[in-house]
Amino acid sequence: MRSIWKGAINFGMVTIPVKLYTATEQKDVRFRLVHAKDGAPIVEKRFCTAEDKEVQWDELARGYEVEKGEFVILAPEEIEEAAPETTRTIEIGDFVELDEIDPIYFEKSYFLEPVEAGAKPFNLLRRALEETGRVAVARVAIRSKERLATLRVYDETLVLETMYWPDEIRSPDQLELPSGRAASVAPKEVEMARSLVENLSSRFDAEQYQDRYRIALQDLIEAKMSGEKRAAKRRKPQPKVVDLMDALEASLAAAREGRSGGKAAGRSGAGSGAKSGAGSGAKSGGRSGARKPSGRSRKSSDRRSQRSAA
Repeated sequence: MRSIWKGAINFGMVTIPVKLYTATEQKDVRFRLVHAKDGAPIVEKRFCTAEDKEVQWDELARGYEVEKGEFVILAPEEIEEAAPETTRTIEIGDFVELDEIDPIYFEKSYFLEPVEAGAKPFNLLRRALEETGRVAVARVAIRSKERLATLRVYDETLVLETMYWPDEIRSPDQLELPSGRAASVAPKEVEMARSLVENLSSRFDAEQYQDRYRIALQDLIEAKMSGEKRAAKRRKPQPKVVDLMDALEASLAAAREGRSGGKAAGRSGAGSGAKSGAGSGAKSGGRSGARKPSGRSRKSSDRRSQRSAA
């Protein structure tokens, strides 16, 4: 991995030099615009609407549209002058419980890595967060934009999670949410819905989920490359709206059947596991290995549970 930012964490009077790495990556199938007739790629040009001609990069500026067709133009040095002072620091302000922050605020994740002399204070901060079960709320500037962020424990390192500012979160007040008698549910319906949730409850395992659309597109591209022609699939018709109780009963029956089928398969697989375990372990080890903690570390979660029980 290549670091995208170098700076320091300011933790009280302690300064911790760190590097920042992007923790996630998009694996979408990306398309380019091409000419349908001959497959040649389309080139986008910078075109001035007033002079009706193409312009070069050195003729461009940045403008903010205040009204339709009216812009305030800002020079590069003016934009740089307005950049926040926290360009190379992660300024920790508060320490809070992770549960206090709604996930809607989280934007993007970055790994942090200590630099040289920063190893010991970095581990000190990580241990402090882990043992208190808290996350640090900070300000940081990445690519000239100041952001709100949290620092939290992830495996043996820290993750910086950039966040949206409060005024960037839209209000649900404008949604037409169900209300009145038409939206009220009967106690029996609630009971069946809870039973369905409990029957489908399990531990989160990210390996169970795949981007089926991306896989289908990749298969289609490979088939086209090999000259294979595929007939277009017909989409399944949308299911008709049925009685809510009937739908809940059918869903609950299917969930119970799926659970009983899974247990039966597990029992039948237990006998053959002793014979084939040694051979299959090497193949499946990559997928069935240790899972990443989904938030704070397991140790801090256990301590949280002990404190709440006390």
